[in-house]
Amino acid sequence: MLGEAVAFARQGLTVLIYDKRSVGYSLFQRSYAQLADDALGAVATLRKEPGVDPGKVGVWGLSEGGWVAPLAASKSKDIAFVVVVGANALRPLRQQSWAVAAGLRKAGVGGSLVDHAEPNLYRVIADGGMFPEPYYDPEPVLAAVRQPVLAIWGVHDLLTPPRETPPLFRAALEKGGNRRYTFRFFEKADHAAHVTPDGGVTRLPDLAPGYAELVGGWVAKATSGRAPVAEVSGPAPVQAEDSVGTPPPAWWESAFAQTAVLALFLAGFAGYPAVAAVRRIRGRGAGRGTPAKETTPAPGTPTEETTMARGTSVRGTVAARVVSAGGLGVVIGGFAYLFYLISTGGKLAAPGPMLLGRPLVWLALQAVAVATVVATVFAARTWRRERATGERVRLGLLVVAGVAFVPWAFYWGLLLP
Repeated sequence: MLGEAVAFARQGLTVLIYDKRSVGYSLFQRSYAQLADDALGAVATLRKEPGVDPGKVGVWGLSEGGWVAPLAASKSKDIAFVVVVGANALRPLRQQSWAVAAGLRKAGVGGSLVDHAEPNLYRVIADGGMFPEPYYDPEPVLAAVRQPVLAIWGVHDLLTPPRETPPLFRAALEKGGNRRYTFRFFEKADHAAHVTPDGGVTRLPDLAPGYAELVGGWVAKATSGRAPVAEVSGPAPVQAEDSVGTPPPAWWESAFAQTAVLALFLAGFAGYPAVAAVRRIRGRGAGRGTPAKETTPAPGTPTEETTMARGTSVRGTVAARVVSAGGLGVVIGGFAYLFYLISTGGKLAAPGPMLLGRPLVWLALQAVAVATVVATVFAARTWRRERATGERVRLGLLVVAGVAFVPWAFYWGLLLP
């Protein structure tokens, strides 16, 4: 934040920047209340600085700070004003799901990957406790803010829905009786109100023209009792798609249920070749003993040919292998690809080579998923004809996993266009 701090200082402001805490703050753990207390500690420090008027100290928050700064202001009268950039009036889980989807759409991706797989993954992650503060509601906090508010958004924000958020922000402030707000949209600017040459994908180091001057002039008015009332200006934001609600998952789609299904897949898909490998190892061990004497089969004794006829057919064996390898590959590969996409950070999403608006990786996973479903039908027919108890159990578990794979693949969009 040094660039912003220097730019604001040039406007005559005294600026304190500090490192965000590392203890108690991670991808899986954080508390906005705790971060707000940290901000209040910074306010208390700045109020004691020589040459600083303690009655004119405010807070500035970017992105996640758009949740934290208003929360700090709602808890203390020592804060004289609030400035937020790229702030969000949506809940964190909904915002993050939209951001990654927006990045994928920006890269040209459409279909089930964006509409089903990505939002479902976020809901499961949140249900499993791996997404901190997923359902934090900023609207009651904004309604409790009494200080003047300056909210800034870049027209090409790909991390905060720039068209949806401002009306919610305004409604929450006015619900609390606060009309001392100024909303400003900057063209050719991204989430952080930096210049972007390509619609929000690339962030240049330069601040949007007029951004620093706006902050300096507005703070001077706000701290002298002349804060503008309900002022909104700037070009209309660009937002291709609305965000989608992310309610907590039902029991059948919860993290626990997903883990149970994955355990079934592991037992069924991986168990099939594992049993075959164990049998081969045991067969080699038995072959190291005394060589067996050649004997002539007694009349009526099943020959190798009739035993083969009674056992699994060649077609059934191929089908079972497709179910095993395909199911395991789709489950592991699908989650690996999805986690890769969300780890690229929304607007930096890199889905790889594309075909007809779909990443080739996703199309390959979908093709293998279809093959797995078809092969499950043939494997089930083979299981019905199977007579050997051990093989029947092994095939049965594989078929059960294959049948469970069908609704699972629909849920994750692998069997949808």
